[in-house]
Amino acid sequence: MANDKKVEQITDMEVDFAQWYTDVCKKAELIDYSSIKGMFIYRPYGYAIWENIQQELDRRFKETGHENVYLPMLIPESLLQKEKDHVEGFAPECAWVTMGGSEELEERYCIRPTSETLFCEHYKNIIHSHRDLPMLYNQWCSVLRWEKTSRPFLRHREFLWQEGHTMHATEDEAREETQRMLNIYADFLENFLAMPVVKGRKTDKEKFNGAEETYTVECMMHDKKALQSGTSHYFGDGFARAFDITFTGSDNQLHHPHQTSWGVSTRMIGGIIMTHGDNNGLVLPPKVAPIQVIVVPVAQHKPGVLEKAAEVLDTLKGAGIRARMDDSDNSMGWKCAQWEMKGVPVRLELGPRDIENGQCVCVRRDNGEKVTVALAELAVAVSELLEQVHQGLFEKAKRNLDEHIYPAFSLDEAKRLQEEKGGFIKTMWCGALQCELDMKEKAGMTSRCIPFAQEKLGDVCACCGKPADKMIYWGVAY
Repeated sequence: MANDKKVEQITDMEVDFAQWYTDVCKKAELIDYSSIKGMFIYRPYGYAIWENIQQELDRRFKETGHENVYLPMLIPESLLQKEKDHVEGFAPECAWVTMGGSEELEERYCIRPTSETLFCEHYKNIIHSHRDLPMLYNQWCSVLRWEKTSRPFLRHREFLWQEGHTMHATEDEAREETQRMLNIYADFLENFLAMPVVKGRKTDKEKFNGAEETYTVECMMHDKKALQSGTSHYFGDGFARAFDITFTGSDNQLHHPHQTSWGVSTRMIGGIIMTHGDNNGLVLPPKVAPIQVIVVPVAQHKPGVLEKAAEVLDTLKGAGIRARMDDSDNSMGWKCAQWEMKGVPVRLELGPRDIENGQCVCVRRDNGEKVTVALAELAVAVSELLEQVHQGLFEKAKRNLDEHIYPAFSLDEAKRLQEEKGGFIKTMWCGALQCELDMKEKAGMTSRCIPFAQEKLGDVCACCGKPADKMIYWGVAY
């Protein structure tokens, strides 16, 4: 007898987007709350998405010569103090260890909010000659930032990420690395997660603490807000000087190396949810989905149905497709709703009549389209279908981005456009900090980036009317 339990409903995203997002995180079984505010439990399905992100990025990093390392999670306070701008930027978010067992420690230890200082201490010990460079390291770990507010995947006190830290003999090499890694992030977001990006440079106000320049990939969510989805930083030799890192060049002179760092985190999962999700729940791009195809037997109590479904499952797995079968005693309606909630890209239905006709029915999660597939062509047809789902998701998200970028020629117009339409507002900008502060205070928007793809919208700054030669994107961000 079929189980009559119901899939819980989620809030309509047009009614309350924030509640819709939380509902999806919980009901798609991605995450759960722990007893400590701001610290979350990654459930198996949510962690499996992160594993797929990690696996693909790790492959790309290694292809470009990077090696994985692991450094301690505790940073001595004296070490953190060595780079003034860096420590001042992170001080409000630092969590400190002051006791070891029952004894008070002689020096406080910060639980890493990021690892620049630890890498610099290590590099000082191992970099001696130009032959030691470049040093291309990456670390997969968790970091701790004592945030006042929290939201699943988007803002945790403890979150998972990767942080690349590299050292180079010359400024040109370091700058090239900064751009290379930003491009890897952009390509990954677009071609793996189906999330279109805007690439650009952060303003001095928004750049990473201690960096000379920060570059970003910005994505637009379904509710027209921005999500900073990955950053890459050029540090120059500032950290190297602060930590006295030197190497003997081919000219037999001492030099300071030039440094970069770059990172993405589990907020990418939040980005996937808010870019592709709908009122039936999560919608996963096929390349990152833990389950790409769910096989659902129809009238599975009838002879031969489960056996044929198992055969179909083996065929899919044999073709390298991540597939699973739901042969539980839940009703067909419950199964369909549950796997829709969990965002599985393709649902494959197979019943007695399908078996008779040598076919099955595939249902696309992104648009609900039903496709009849011959069992003899199953592996090829489903692989093509998964590619079509990816393309469909990307094109839909690209339209959402392209159709919600608006030019403005005054602060008042920028404010009105944001209030009425949301999205990214593009203006000319003179580069003054005060104009940036005014835009935030009066229009509620922060600078997202100075895009690499520049347009000349005019000759004067939208905020102050002074001469301007840069176009900048503004928006409301997560």
